[in-house]
Amino acid sequence: MQIRAARPLAFLVGAILLCGFTTIAQVHDEVDLDVVARIKDEALQRSQVMDVISYLTDVYGPRLTGSPNLKSAADYAVGKMKEWGVSNPHLESWGPFRKGWSNERFSAHVTAPQAYPLIGYPKAWTPGTNGTVTGEAVLAAIESDQDLETWHGRLRGKFVLVTPLRNVRAVFDPLGRRLTDEQLDTLSKPPPPRAPAAAGTTPPRPAQPRSQDFPRRRLQFFVDEGVAAVIEAGRGDGGTVFVMAGNLPQSPEAPVPPQVVLAVEHYGRIARTLQKQIPVTLEMNVQNKVYDEDLSSFNVVGEIPGTDKVNELVMIGAHLDSWHTGTGATDNAVGSGVMLEVMRILKATRLTMRRTVRIGLWTGEEQGLLGSRAYVAEHFADRATMQRKAEHDRVSAYYNLDNGTGAIRGIYLQGNNAVAPIFQEWMAPFVDLGMTTLSVRSVGGTDHTSFDAVGLPGFQFVQDPIEYETRTHHSNMDVFERLQQQDVMQNAAIIAAFVYDTANREELLPRKPLPQPASSR
Repeated sequence: MQIRAARPLAFLVGAILLCGFTTIAQVHDEVDLDVVARIKDEALQRSQVMDVISYLTDVYGPRLTGSPNLKSAADYAVGKMKEWGVSNPHLESWGPFRKGWSNERFSAHVTAPQAYPLIGYPKAWTPGTNGTVTGEAVLAAIESDQDLETWHGRLRGKFVLVTPLRNVRAVFDPLGRRLTDEQLDTLSKPPPPRAPAAAGTTPPRPAQPRSQDFPRRRLQFFVDEGVAAVIEAGRGDGGTVFVMAGNLPQSPEAPVPPQVVLAVEHYGRIARTLQKQIPVTLEMNVQNKVYDEDLSSFNVVGEIPGTDKVNELVMIGAHLDSWHTGTGATDNAVGSGVMLEVMRILKATRLTMRRTVRIGLWTGEEQGLLGSRAYVAEHFADRATMQRKAEHDRVSAYYNLDNGTGAIRGIYLQGNNAVAPIFQEWMAPFVDLGMTTLSVRSVGGTDHTSFDAVGLPGFQFVQDPIEYETRTHHSNMDVFERLQQQDVMQNAAIIAAFVYDTANREELLPRKPLPQPASSR
């Protein structure tokens, strides 16, 4: 059941928490309900957000960092902002990153003992097969130096299956869900402290790991052996395949073999056939293109200038890049599309804003928040030394969206309790859309942490999970059809109102104490 109405329990919890927060900071930020009504009307009656997301996914997706598609998507975003009258939309470089990469063609079949097609995808930044290649499949889970010795000289021209078989269970729980009142109540409370170890007990010793360079040596082993391709069983089932990169972060340019991830059901059929001592022959054509130039070390930036506080900033953002198997719809064309729609709404309603509103669409997020970290270092502060730049003191807030397609149900305070009473008032007009919860928790893993790391107020919204972790995140099912249109439209309305309120309050939003330099930790 979709949650649209107000959620009394969660709102009551928020009100109770607010009583505690007001002891920290007594504030009153009155909301202009006429402005909220104008924002809602524009966002819900004349939305362009789904059309924008369709271009970012259906036309320009996927948008892997380092691919021509990402550059095309960025140019499209710049063009839309120009069309809407956003000031100075442009690409701002942050690189270099690495060589560009894209998959041009993929086909895979079993040709014997029976012929059938395979569902699969190459890993990013891996080489292709240099045309159509036919060879025997072998099951070889190589997990130790002893395994390297065992298989030495036996794998040339072979398709090597390296993943042990796993059980695939029936799906009895729904893949998609919305947050319940009880779950929102939990989010509004601090996480329970970890229980201390009992006196006299000794923590269990971790298993002895392989040498740290074993994964690198294993990849080099496959290259030296001349395998046709390394094949893994994908995480997920029922046709959903989760795929990311095929090289190691510490040596991204080192030679690697062709690497393919197959749907677990197809991988399992091949592996079980091999276990019966029945030979299996595969045929693959993997065409991956490597670009010598760095195609996507940039962020997309645009502004709506303020009035009397024009030098102060309210920032919004999302990451534009994606992985390469789907079209990057829920991760994160939806976030980029919503933030672009926020800029359109603010321009279309002709609302006066005292502070400048700036959008950043980041690249390299999937490789470690590279774009937003570089932008923050260039404009605001170096987190290693905490040497601050002039703009650092002029930022009121940064709002990020990167939790999929689900409706906004609240906002994470990121440890900044002083903003709680302010956000409580700003949420009130959206209780009817299900936004009721101030979460006292901090969350990581996306671009708001680049701002938080240098002491700037950076926030991520609480969203209904829908199918994010179960089906779409980094998978071939991250496509336009998995989006929830009503959720996406109302999310744009909520963020536009938060931006307007932030841009027009008398003072900058409160900040946490400045963090210590990362180099001193």
